[in-house]
Parts: sequence; C-alpha cells; structure tokens
Amino acid sequence: MIHTLTAPVQWQQVDLLSDLHLGPDTPGTLARLEAHLTRTTADAVLLLGDIFEVWVGDDARHDPFEAGVVTMLRAASQRRDLFFMAGNRDFLVGTELLADAGMTALPDPTVLIAFGQRWLLAHGDAQCLADAGYQAWRATSRSAAWQAGFLAKPLTERQAFGRHAREQSRASQTTQLMATDLDADACRALLREAGATTLIHGHTHRPAEHDLGDELRRVVLSDWDFEATPPRGDVIRLSAAGLQRLPL
Repeated sequence: MIHTLTAPVQWQQVDLLSDLHLGPDTPGTLARLEAHLTRTTADAVLLLGDIFEVWVGDDARHDPFEAGVVTMLRAASQRRDLFFMAGNRDFLVGTELLADAGMTALPDPTVLIAFGQRWLLAHGDAQCLADAGYQAWRATSRSAAWQAGFLAKPLTERQAFGRHAREQSRASQTTQLMATDLDADACRALLREAGATTLIHGHTHRPAEHDLGDELRRVVLSDWDFEATPPRGDVIRLSAAGLQRLPL
C-alpha cells in the first residue's frame, strides 16, 4: 500500500526539492538551501532525497559539517513543516537525525493529497529498472541485515566507504546519468495504483516534464549545484493554482 500524506487545511503552498548532494565542498549550495528555507512562503517543504552527498549513519551528525546542516534544518523546522524522503545517497538517514533536524520521514513513494489533487511523490531511483546493477545493489543495501552489519562498523570505516563510493560515482557520473531514466511502464503502473495523474521525482538530474499517455505525466526536479558556473537548481511549488517550477 502506498503511503498517503494529507495536507492540513492551513497549508497554502508546498515546496518540493531534491538532489542537493550536500557535503563539505558545497558551501554555495548549502547557503542557497538555507536562504530558501528562510525566505520561502511555503507552509511545508518536502525534501525528496539525496539531500546529502553521502550519509553513513546518524552518528555522523555530530561531525562539524553535518552538525551545521542539522542546526540549520532545525531552525527551518521551527518556521514550517519539513519532510524527508530518502534517496540513493542518504537512505541511511535514521530517526536520530530526523529528530535532531525537526524533520518527518516520508516513505518512498507517497501520495500527497493537497489542493484537491493527488500528487505521487518519489525519489525516482526505484523506477530506473534498466540499471540492473544498481537495482541489485539497491535491494541489498535496503535490507535490514546489510544495514545492521554496515552500521555496526566503526564510523571511520563507514566514512572511508562513503568517500570511495563517492569517488566511484563521480568518475562514472556522466555515463550513469545518460543511461539512467525511469521506466515508463513502471511509472504508469505506480500512478494507477496511487490514483494519481502526476508523478514528481528527482534522481535523474534532468528537469523536464514527460507525457506518459492516458493523461498521466511525470515531472522531474532539478538537482542543485551552486558551485557550478552557471549555478543550477529549482523548486516545484504546489498550490491551489497547480504546479509551478520556480528557478533559483
């Protein structure tokens, strides 16, 4: 059964964003996130995965960079509702980080019932069925046994694993992004199961809107990179007026 989140009646605007890939080498992106969370008029912000470049366990939240992010998120949660959906980089975010940051966990996928519509939200990686190698890794790494074994390792060992995985990912990023996209049949089936017509997701770093036929569509969030020239990033805002893409 797909999880459902019903927007409270006081919500007038909801912001959706994903794929910030925050790390010590992304100060510009972190600053832009803090600015958006401070200034947005949205009543709720839903973070749809890969907010962190890598997350190796909640005990890492006390390290200097991670502690700063947690403090910033906690301050933002005092002003508006914050929700977090795990991505392929930060699926090990747990209850301790969520509590410290003032965020509510959002299962993948989730149907958001808001403004008279049903919006299907996902990170997007689970629907990239053509990437068989990743799907095998995803199944392994999401298992309780693998996670228990990994989290039992010393933090320094897990951080070294994360650095190695990040280097491998960056080395093959262009090839991966060109080869990775969501399976249209899987998206249509998920939308029909959810009773929704619009799927909103991240993961692919290719912001666009795709017609899936039968009045179904998927809308892709941008990744954020405010270290790049030119910088990039956007937010999708939902309101009674519908869906609006806001460049940053």
